Amino acid sequence: MRETTDILISGGGIAGLTAACAFGSAGFRVICVEPDPPVTKGEAAGADLRSTAFLHPSIPVLEAAGLWPRLAPHAAALQIMRIVDAGGPRPEPRVVKEFDAADLSDRPFGWNLPNWLLRREMLARITELPNVTFLPGLSVSAALTRSSEALVTLSDRRRIAARLLVGADGRGSTVRQALGIPVTTLRYGQKALAFVVNHPIAHGNVSTEIHRSGGPFTFVPLPDRDGAPCSAVVWMDHAAEINRRLVLPAEAFAAEMQARSCGLLGPLTLISRLTAWPIIAQIAARMAGERTALMAEAAHVLPPIGAQGLNMSLADLTVLMELAQARPDSLGDAAMLDAYHRRRHHDIQLRVRGIDMLNRASQIGAQPLRDLRAATLGALYSVAPLRRTLMRAGIGVR
Repeated sequence: MRETTDILISGGGIAGLTAACAFGSAGFRVICVEPDPPVTKGEAAGADLRSTAFLHPSIPVLEAAGLWPRLAPHAAALQIMRIVDAGGPRPEPRVVKEFDAADLSDRPFGWNLPNWLLRREMLARITELPNVTFLPGLSVSAALTRSSEALVTLSDRRRIAARLLVGADGRGSTVRQALGIPVTTLRYGQKALAFVVNHPIAHGNVSTEIHRSGGPFTFVPLPDRDGAPCSAVVWMDHAAEINRRLVLPAEAFAAEMQARSCGLLGPLTLISRLTAWPIIAQIAARMAGERTALMAEAAHVLPPIGAQGLNMSLADLTVLMELAQARPDSLGDAAMLDAYHRRRHHDIQLRVRGIDMLNRASQIGAQPLRDLRAATLGALYSVAPLRRTLMRAGIGVR
C-alpha cells in the first residue's frame, strides 16, 4: 500500500518548512519529512542559536506562506550594513563604510530572527494547514522517478508517490545523490563560530561586518533581551583557530571576542552556547531531475557573508511556486523543471563566484594585501551609482 501526495519535501529545516507552508497555503497536498525533530526553544539542548536575515525580496513568499505575520513581531530590522576594515597592525577600525537602505527605498535591507524561533513559528503555521503533513524523525531512504511520479521510500519503509519531490535536505542531500547530480565544492579551511551577545551600546539596527584576517566577524541585530541590546555573532576564521577558541576558558574567550570586535558595541557578554560548522561553497550541476527539484543547500551552499544563503533558497522557492501555480495540472513535469533550472542556475553561479571572491578577500593575512582590500572598499564606496548597484545586487533587487 502506498500513499499519494502532490509534493513530498525531503528536509524540514527552515527552507523545507517554508516550502511546506508556501505550497500548503497555495492548496497543494504536502508531506514534509525531517530526520531530526526541530528544537523550538532557545534554551533547550540542541537549539539552533544562529540567526537568519530575510532580505526584503524574500518577504512576499513568506507572506504568501502565511508566515510573515507570525515572524514580523519578533524581527529586528537591518537598516544599515556597515563594513569595517580593521586590517592594520592593531585590531582597530581604520576604514568604516555604511550602506544605508534609505538610499534604495523606504524599507530596511531585511529583518533578522533566531533560527529556533523560526522553526517554532513555522511548525505552528503547519498545524493550521490541513493539507500539510509534517513527519519528524523520518527521512527519505530511497527515491525512484519516472515520467509520471516520484516513488519515495521513507526510513520507516512507508512508500509515497509524489507528483513533485523537493530535495531540501542539505549539503549532503540524499535526494541529489539518488538523482546522480554531481556537485562542485570549494573548501576554505575555515569554520564559522556562532553565538549571541548582549552589549551596552545599542546596535541601532546596523549589521556590522569587521574584516581583519581569517574571515569576517559579524554582528547581526536581534531584538533586545532582558532590556539589553542583543546581537547574533558569526565569527569566521581558520578552522584551527575556531577549534582552539571552542575550548578556551570563558575569560580567555571573552578577551579574544572583545579584541576581535574592536570594541564597537562596548563590552560583550556571551549569553548563549557556541555553535561551529565548516565553511564551504558548493553548487549542484543541475537544479532539477526527473520529477525532482533541488533547493536550498541541496543545490547551493555559501559562506555566511551578506545574508545570501537562505535568501537564495527563498528565491528558489519563489520560482518553484510561480511555476507550480501557473500550471498546477503540470506540477513536476519536465517543462516545469527545465524552466526552474534555467531561471535559477545562472544567478546561483554568479552569486557563488561573488561570495567566493569576498570570502577569499576576507581571509587575507599579509599586510600589503590588507591595505589593498581597505583601499578597494574605499574606492567602491566613493562612487555613489556603483554603491547603489552593489546594494541592489546584494539584496537581489534588479
